[in-house]
Amino acid sequence: MLPSYNGIVLDRCHFVGILGAGMSAIAQYMSWMNCIVTGSDRLAGTDAPPVRGMIEATGCRVFPQDGSGVSADTKAVVVSTAIEADNPDIAAAIKLGVPVIHRSDLLAAIADSMNTVAVAGTSGKSTVSALIFHILDKCDKSPSLITGAGLNSLRNRGLAGNAFVGKSEILVIEADESDGTLVKYHPSIALLLNCSKDHKEVSDIQKLFSTFVNQSRLSIKNAGDENLGSIKTDKTFGMSDADFSVGSDYELGSTSVSFTIDKTRISLPYPGRHNLMNLLAAYSVCKTLGCSTEEIAKASATYGGIERRFDILRSSNGPIVIDDYAHNPEKIRAVLTTAQDMSPKVIAIFQPHGFGPMRFLFNDLLEMFSEILRETDVLILSPIYDAGGTADRSISSGDLAEALSKQTTAIIIAPKNRDDVWGIIEGKMSDDVVILSMGARDTTLGDFARGLSVGLR
Repeated sequence: MLPSYNGIVLDRCHFVGILGAGMSAIAQYMSWMNCIVTGSDRLAGTDAPPVRGMIEATGCRVFPQDGSGVSADTKAVVVSTAIEADNPDIAAAIKLGVPVIHRSDLLAAIADSMNTVAVAGTSGKSTVSALIFHILDKCDKSPSLITGAGLNSLRNRGLAGNAFVGKSEILVIEADESDGTLVKYHPSIALLLNCSKDHKEVSDIQKLFSTFVNQSRLSIKNAGDENLGSIKTDKTFGMSDADFSVGSDYELGSTSVSFTIDKTRISLPYPGRHNLMNLLAAYSVCKTLGCSTEEIAKASATYGGIERRFDILRSSNGPIVIDDYAHNPEKIRAVLTTAQDMSPKVIAIFQPHGFGPMRFLFNDLLEMFSEILRETDVLILSPIYDAGGTADRSISSGDLAEALSKQTTAIIIAPKNRDDVWGIIEGKMSDDVVILSMGARDTTLGDFARGLSVGLR
């Protein structure tokens, strides 16, 4: 059944910025639900990312971003927070009297029509959503999925990987707090992973999470996150003193994590304490939805990961290169410390994802890097990603590099151009080095990391 918004059945939608991860997922889902889907994107030219072909294969038609994709038959023009008010598609919609709705309103309408699991938190949403979907799928629950990053298992089937339509009423989605829209969702299960300063202050995020939980039928939170302490939920997961608890019987390996619960060993083929918690979070939901512990254990061991989430890229002669979407202090801390466990020397490349976020998180980034960088590590701060528009560009990666150089003995470098990173890395190589590339929003970062894994020797 197609969702409706304000009494309008959304059987013909136009997505502005359709190639973005969040928009493309909903567009694919709607197309598979027999909606007529069109869209536009500023990246829809000859250098468009491969996701365009995958989206078009579902029946979506991609137009230039000039208003030509919007017609009088369009039931709604769907936008994200990133779309500016003077966009030509919005102008065309206003002229034709077509409603303009936020992507979160459409996702909320979809979620209301399903038995929805909504995953929230300032870190780990994409990974846990993907892991829940994978386990439920292997447990024959036939779930659907709308998420922000492509599952490798779905991409191997020729799909974009961030959306899927199953046969059951179960739907797994990410509930995003960055723009405050998660309060629009009324899920069957609300999952809270963690809470830290990211796009908003912690106190503001806590208020959003509290509203989100109160609108759910059943809620589960991380009992070990002190910033979630004041939020009351139906169930909890954690290392101890929780409804779903592992106690001391866990292992953090160099390539995997595992724990014992219900007398069953459950593992995930990805390292890091954060992935141990991701696995436990996914377990709590899947167990609640009727999967047996034995089924969960069998499924989690075959999880193939998602795009740009501790994506280990290996070459025959070169170093290990890890590609990750990490962009806020807690995400960076998690992946960088995990990479440090793999090698005595890490060359970390971080591209800040915007001038506003850099300004907002400057002191937090400074404190985090100062705490965890070792004398043997190298941090390369690429120029801030510039998405255009009217941003205040009076801050730079060089400002953070200068401040860090006064507080750490690690090598800190802020090149003028990202292309200069190659020469810097080649001059800092050693036999046991691990290279970690981090950053968000910039769609070329994955290709950049893959280039490093092929080109460095």
